[in-house]
Amino acid sequence: MLDFATVSASRRPAAERAALLSDPGFGRVFTDHMVTIRYADGKGWYDARLEPFGPLSLSPATAALHYGQEIFEGLKAYAQPDGGVALFRPEANARRLNVTAERLAMPRLPEELFLRAVELLVDADRDWVPAHDGQSLYLRPFMIATDPFLGVRPSSEYLFAVIASPAGSYFAGGAKPVTMWVSQEYSRAAPGGTGAVKTAANYAASLRAQEQAHEAGCDQVVFLDSVERRYIEESGSNNLFFVYDGELVTPPLGGTILPGVTRDSVLRLAGHQGLTVTERPYTLQEWRDDARSGALKETFASGTGVVISSIGTARTAGDEFTIAGAVEGPVTARIRDALLGIQRGTAEDPFGWRHRV
Repeated sequence: MLDFATVSASRRPAAERAALLSDPGFGRVFTDHMVTIRYADGKGWYDARLEPFGPLSLSPATAALHYGQEIFEGLKAYAQPDGGVALFRPEANARRLNVTAERLAMPRLPEELFLRAVELLVDADRDWVPAHDGQSLYLRPFMIATDPFLGVRPSSEYLFAVIASPAGSYFAGGAKPVTMWVSQEYSRAAPGGTGAVKTAANYAASLRAQEQAHEAGCDQVVFLDSVERRYIEESGSNNLFFVYDGELVTPPLGGTILPGVTRDSVLRLAGHQGLTVTERPYTLQEWRDDARSGALKETFASGTGVVISSIGTARTAGDEFTIAGAVEGPVTARIRDALLGIQRGTAEDPFGWRHRV
């Protein structure tokens, strides 16, 4: 295991930190430190540091800027009732980072090194972990290609880093049912592409559709499959779920949908709560028809940022439909409460998901 060098940083005054934590928003406020680790072919991972949060120095020819070798993860740390701090399933993020790295021809990061980097940053900046209800410390591990070379090949040098941001509600309106725009013009992913891994290019390709969603008065975008344009896949940053009597339905992964850590947690919690869990193709027409007939009881989205968010209305260029009166249903609430209880340490953790720091 690499030893981490610590470069001292001046910490922001407690009063300034408290003011920022009172209303952090999402992804705009950052803690005092970051972790960086470098990689070179023939040398492996080296120069591991805990250092002050600040700008990176990169050549204008840096490979990530030209050919998109950039991958990332997202996970959270939560304040616990006893004053401690716990991460939620960081081992799953460590594994997924390496799946993404392999797809983009980037080096694997040893899982124990990923965990050590995340733990070190949380421990150094634990005063930044919000204690208010609905808040957490969002962690963003990422890796970029740093070879200063304008050639289309995998880089020979990389930088792995972890930064942290105290986070409030993901959606500006808070925890209320959201409205989704179904994009029938743009696709998020195609078979054989990178839809199943967490790389920056996937999100860049979703931004125009997200703009259209906002122009249509919606909170997020839902993408259809790229072949038939019939099947629901996922939203711009979340996996999707459909609740029927006693059953939870979600689209199968299949290589074009990101295997979300929260998605997996929801499926396991739903089974634990006695629901039948079904992963199967699910069409836009089925969503529309079952919402209008009342057969569909609830729809919700899951993700690290949003955790669980009820979906009240879906809108397309031609029509819109409402799910169960656009109010949060009992299954959505029960799964969200169970998940948050585990994350915040206020409920039993039958799956061993809490990771104390």
